[in-house]
Order: sequence, then C-alpha cells, then structure tokens
Amino acid sequence: MKKLLYIDACIRNVESRTKRIATPIVEALKEKYQVDTLVLNELPLDIVKERLIQKRVNGVIEPEVMSWAEKVRDADRIVIAAPFWDMSFPAALKVFFELCSIFNVTFGSDDKTCFGNCRAEKMLYITTRGMDIPTGDVLEQATPYLKALSWLWGIGPLQVVAAQNMDYVSSDVIEEKIAVAIAEGMEIVKVF
Repeated sequence: MKKLLYIDACIRNVESRTKRIATPIVEALKEKYQVDTLVLNELPLDIVKERLIQKRVNGVIEPEVMSWAEKVRDADRIVIAAPFWDMSFPAALKVFFELCSIFNVTFGSDDKTCFGNCRAEKMLYITTRGMDIPTGDVLEQATPYLKALSWLWGIGPLQVVAAQNMDYVSSDVIEEKIAVAIAEGMEIVKVF
C-alpha cells in the first residue's frame, strides 16, 4: 500500500477549525494509503540556530529529525493541515520544514542547482483563514512558500482546500464553510 504523510500543524488542536476539515479527509484517504501522522504539537521542534547548523556541517543530525525527513522523502502523498497564522502558517510548521530540509535526504545538488529527492507526486494543504483573504492573494504567504518548498524537495503539484473569512461570520455560516471545504476535500480524495 502506498504511503501518505499527514502533517498536523493545527496548533489549537481540538478547537481547530482546520482540524475539523482535515480529519474526515484524512480518514477517507486511509482507504487508499497507509497514513503516518506527525502532530507538530507533540514533536520536540528546536529552531534552527548556529548550534544546529554546526552539528549538521559536521554530519550530526538528530535521529528523530532524520526519521521525520525520511518520512517526508518516502511518502507517496503529503497532506498538511495548518491554520492561517500571521499571514502564513504557524512557526512550528516552518521549523519542521527547516529541520527536514536535509541535504541528500529531501533534496540534493549537482553543483549547478538543487533538485528534490522526495517521492510524493501530490501535496494537499488544508487551511482555514479568519480573514477574508483568498488563496493566492498577496497577503496569503503560505501557498507560495509551499509551492517553493515543493520545487526544492521535488514534490508534485500542490492542491489547496481553504475556508476563509471564518472570524467575522455567524456560527451557522462557519459550519456551512466547514461543510463546503470538507466536500471539496472529498472530491480531491477521489483523484489524490
């Protein structure tokens, strides 16, 4: 069975509207994939600073971090669930990406340019935004970053399921937006 890596960056956990959308989508994907889940709230994420860089220069990579990077590299599909956070996504997700960006694991180089080593043919990004900012708007910086990272790591096309304007509407409208996003995600599941 093919592998799917689910990266859960829903910082508010049970209160997360993003997680409410992602959960049924990932459950449906379990019928097609062996799903491995990384919950960022549960991982010891150290920010990348000089000490970590020096260790990597000397070939030292924490075994747990290496295992995360190998899961990214070896997944056939990747699903990321992360809320809109300070115009992008939570810092924990960026730290996770920085930690997993390991030369000769998730990417390589031929001394002229970088190339990706990852197997994932597709990546799905599930998000909610409190503000009324659509995917691709200049104020929404998560999607451009994920597209750039996909290029670096050699991951196929990025698809996005987003519910926006969630903070300035009634609870009934929020529920409608969540239902629409889940339905959109279920359509993607059919071909993902």
